[in-house]
Amino acid sequence: MNLKVIAHIRNDFTAKFGIPRQSGLVSEVCSTIEFTPEYRNADALRGLDGYSHLWLIWEFSKAVQEGWSPTVRPPRLGGNTRMGVFATRSPYRPNSLGLSSVKIEKIDLKRVEITVSGADLLNGTPIFDIKPYLPYTDSHPDAKGGFAFGPGEGTVEVDCPAELLEPVPAEKRAGLLALLAQDPRPGYADDPHRIYGMEYAGFEVKFTVSGGRLTVLEIQ
Repeated sequence: MNLKVIAHIRNDFTAKFGIPRQSGLVSEVCSTIEFTPEYRNADALRGLDGYSHLWLIWEFSKAVQEGWSPTVRPPRLGGNTRMGVFATRSPYRPNSLGLSSVKIEKIDLKRVEITVSGADLLNGTPIFDIKPYLPYTDSHPDAKGGFAFGPGEGTVEVDCPAELLEPVPAEKRAGLLALLAQDPRPGYADDPHRIYGMEYAGFEVKFTVSGGRLTVLEIQ
């Protein structure tokens, strides 16, 4: 089976470090789905305005590798505990496919583009398919979440002086703070003196984390 790239995502996630670990965690950041010329046809979006959310099927394009391993080390478990690859959402899979649920913010039929929020895709990620999210069958509120964190778990308080945010465009500040609140560090990182760097929207953000509080030191 040959998969065809129908679109690419465009957003401010220019590096893997700092991207939300799952879709829907950071609704403050928007992305644009840009279709490739072959599929840039407004008729293909007919009826999409009747839905609020989408499923995106895409490629972990920065994690493609030969072969596979039946177990992986999820960062949220400290990076030492091995779990079965099919019990995780690790990018290192037999087929490097990702699945994300995003919210439709705008459909531009003239440009044939879709603006969505809540994406967890790196800028430029190829998309293989788009399907509507059906709440009556796709939502399972009582489903078990395994070892994955629940809503709000693993987040931190963010301390960012207002003057450090001044270079950041006003419309991107809420998204940046929401990303930082998700604690971008790997689960095994716990050095309160270590300075981390995260890229977002053309800026490099340096911060430390100690006692459940993330402190922004510099934004360049």
